[in-house]
Amino acid sequence: MKEKNPNYYEILEIPESTSPEEIHKGYMRAKNAYSQDSLALYSLMSPEECNEVLNLIEEAYTILSDPNKRRQYDSARGLNTHESHRVFSREATTGFDAKDEDHNLGRQSSTTGHNSMTKIVAQNRFSLEYDINPDFEKEIEQATDFTGEFLKRIREYKGVELNRLADMTKVSKTYIRNIEEEAFEKLPASVYVRGFVYQYAKSLKLNPELVANSFLYRLKKAKGEH
Repeated sequence: MKEKNPNYYEILEIPESTSPEEIHKGYMRAKNAYSQDSLALYSLMSPEECNEVLNLIEEAYTILSDPNKRRQYDSARGLNTHESHRVFSREATTGFDAKDEDHNLGRQSSTTGHNSMTKIVAQNRFSLEYDINPDFEKEIEQATDFTGEFLKRIREYKGVELNRLADMTKVSKTYIRNIEEEAFEKLPASVYVRGFVYQYAKSLKLNPELVANSFLYRLKKAKGEH
């Protein structure tokens, strides 16, 4: 799953010209999103999947939070070539205290934990009820290539509306549409796309590894990475 040359800005979902403060905020958002107790990933991604993403997030933050490493990284990728980074400590330039934000985010995460769903509620949330079509079930079972159009057919066949799938996966409707339409240029970094498709597949009771690998192959092929 780990990319050869990951774009650290895409991994943290921040602009390339972002400030040190925003780098830290992007890091905390990404880290919390893929933590083991995240409701967004509850029963959707394996611990191994989460750990791989978390490792990339840590790697991205290690590079981008260090002024010298960030400058070298940008130079190697031809980024921010028309301006020099004005990198100072967050506290000196913005009054931003990383420890305060870490504390606040930790407190918010703790509050969320108190209100988390029980397993029974979670199971009901992800239950599917639909009329079985033996022919289509066989087509799904034998499939090895999962296109965006095929995934949409499966979603509609299983009676899962776009709004509900977005709620089940915590993936935005826009990204789900882009996956189904194979609008690859409108999707984020591959590491995120794989996670999104993995969640999509698992919510529809498909083989998430097979579906995610198949879709990622199509994405990389379309981008000329194969």
